[in-house]
Amino acid sequence: MTARLPDQRTLTGDLVELVSYIPTDLRGLFRALDHAEVWAYGYGGGPGGRPTDESAFGSWMRNRLAAGQRPYTVRTRVDGPLGPAGTIVGTTNLHDVDIQNRHIHLGWTAYTPAAWGTAVNPECKFLLLRHCFEECFFERVKIQTDLMNVRSQEAIARLGAVREGVLRHHMLRADGSWRDTVVFSVLSREWPSVKAGLLARLER
Repeated sequence: MTARLPDQRTLTGDLVELVSYIPTDLRGLFRALDHAEVWAYGYGGGPGGRPTDESAFGSWMRNRLAAGQRPYTVRTRVDGPLGPAGTIVGTTNLHDVDIQNRHIHLGWTAYTPAAWGTAVNPECKFLLLRHCFEECFFERVKIQTDLMNVRSQEAIARLGAVREGVLRHHMLRADGSWRDTVVFSVLSREWPSVKAGLLARLER
């Protein structure tokens, strides 16, 4: 079976929807991510890569787009503790696509700290993984994080992803230090079990 590129369709769940990023999302996304905790453990190159204001954040987003990324904006669908329906609570991305070998990377995910520990991440991952496996027919989805980001590693493991190993000195952080990257993956044959686990978490 041949894999196909994600088409940036809106991915809709009960709590959130993932919508292809447009420039008018910039202000809401900056507000959602403008917290030291978001950048503390490697996201966007770590604390040294944190944009200082909305203008700098806009430049950062444009650089991502120029590099070929096609980010989603994560919005709430219901009124609740995170704000009214339509509130921007984070971003995520599908990129590093290898159609021939049916591989894709699910990454560049960050949420406002108020969303941490809620159903936002499990539902986002459910929507993205379902899209990758059931609609785009990928064989392997990679998810990775900075070795120093223990919270992220634990969250990825709870999804049911398999830890593959550590890429040593994989990339430079914004402050010039070397990042070791922990790599996880989910294979197509593992998706039914991962899917069942995510659905069970969301039902709870």
